[in-house]
Amino acid sequence: MSRFWSQLVHQLTPYVPGEQPKIADLIKLNTNESPYGPSPKVLEAIHKATNDSLRLYPDPQGLELKKALANYCNLDAENIFVGNGSDEVLALAFQAFFRQQTQPLLFPDITYSFYPVYCQLYEVEYQQIPLDEDLSLQLKDYNRPNGGIIFPNPNAPTGKALPLSDIRQLLTNNPDSVVLVDEAYVDFGTESAACLVKEFPNLLVTQTFSKSWALAGLRVGFAVGSPELIEGLNRVKDSFNSYPLDRLALAGAQAALEDLDYYRKLCQQIIDSREELTRQLEELGFQVQPSKANFVFARTPDGVDATQLTAQLREKALLVRHFSKPRINQYLRITLGTQEQNQKLVQTLKNLLQT
Repeated sequence: MSRFWSQLVHQLTPYVPGEQPKIADLIKLNTNESPYGPSPKVLEAIHKATNDSLRLYPDPQGLELKKALANYCNLDAENIFVGNGSDEVLALAFQAFFRQQTQPLLFPDITYSFYPVYCQLYEVEYQQIPLDEDLSLQLKDYNRPNGGIIFPNPNAPTGKALPLSDIRQLLTNNPDSVVLVDEAYVDFGTESAACLVKEFPNLLVTQTFSKSWALAGLRVGFAVGSPELIEGLNRVKDSFNSYPLDRLALAGAQAALEDLDYYRKLCQQIIDSREELTRQLEELGFQVQPSKANFVFARTPDGVDATQLTAQLREKALLVRHFSKPRINQYLRITLGTQEQNQKLVQTLKNLLQT
């Protein structure tokens, strides 16, 4: 604590990202990164962009990337916003749409743990809506007065996804609230709500290049919404940082969109690995949630403590994510790795559970 901090800083409980230790021969299955590298076309584009032009500021609007994303989403450039990772895009959305509302922002009680952090930082009143007994998100529970609604689809850390029909009904029931669908993991098995943007002016969809595009190190995220919502995001951005994406990030993200075959291949590899790992974990006695993400959420076998098992895996240079929150403190969230990494995890779990 410091006497130089503002009162707000004293009150903050910051987000805690997944551990990033320096351990030799580490198998890192705790932060939902891609186990595979990006498209060679991305690396080539970044290399070409590493030239004398770095002395110049990047395009503050990222217009060429917006055009490429608009083509990818079958929308117009005015429907696209780009930012420094989807976390920054989400932060700007909290400022633009959820502050100083007379009703609380609604989101699940078990979800992306950055949401309450943003609410603290931007002084947003919120209400957490419990998932049901099997950790499913029931959108009917959101039919109550609100100052906005946000949820991931698929949800994190459960990996469960909602059908587009449920999201359409939620939007219909809440025409005066901004509904933000956080689609960080959408490419691993569910349908994007971006196709509803032109029908519902209150819908904002966020996505990232960090997962399915294998570009977590570039920090590129984007939002899709009505021109009205995009303009709101731009007003906040340009009051904070006019140049959120550097030249290398813009070049790399645009090149990724030009190699859809590579991206689809990566996604399918991870989906196939997810189904195989789910089967193997269930054979070991884990209860695995039906995931549509690049991770699985697995309850440990009866009599096995998740905290202890996480520590034992770490001793074997295998990192998974454990949350101490009630209702999920006996679950492990396991990012899909390469085939070799997944099998090393399964074999290590077998050995630990037999001792």
